[in-house]
Amino acid sequence: MIFVPNRVFFTRGAGKHKDRLQSFEMALRDAGIEKCNLVRVSSIFPPNCKRLPRNRGIEMLRPGQITFCVISENATNEPNRLISAAVGLAVPSEGDHYGYISEHHSFGETADKCGDYSEDLAATMLASTLGVQFDPSKAYDERKEIYRMSGKIVHTTNITQSAEGDKNGLWTTVIAAAVFIHVPEEPPKPKKKFAVPTGVEQA
Repeated sequence: MIFVPNRVFFTRGAGKHKDRLQSFEMALRDAGIEKCNLVRVSSIFPPNCKRLPRNRGIEMLRPGQITFCVISENATNEPNRLISAAVGLAVPSEGDHYGYISEHHSFGETADKCGDYSEDLAATMLASTLGVQFDPSKAYDERKEIYRMSGKIVHTTNITQSAEGDKNGLWTTVIAAAVFIHVPEEPPKPKKKFAVPTGVEQA
């Protein structure tokens, strides 16, 4: 059986609890995906996959559903320690080609910096796959312009969650995720056949 998702939505969340596992559960609840059995997958954005708004995507999930996702997470129980988790996306201009999703987590980075890094990872992986020539030592802003001018990468973005460790030492967890869904495509409706009146010959 070949399973290729055709919808995706992006979500994020943060949670706190005295137990690390429960703080992760709280982060999943904040992200709206706690009711699913999550299966972590790697970095490919399927060809012709359509992006859904977060609320619409969550509405389509069912309790206990096996749900594939690219997820980034980070956790700490150190008071005031800054943590971040991000997922980046790079989509090719040709819909029949696959794109990339990347995950990144960090300590001490702002949400903007963590998010930009994850987006950079996804864009760079896609650019190298598409044969876009670039200097990897250049700053991402410079390479981003090269990617845009190549006409081969149509869109890049990221979703990031950051938080400071709880001041009382509770576990603090942050997550960011790209959640895949498969929506059965409706088969094309058969063309109506018009009856030929009795006594009239068909051309």
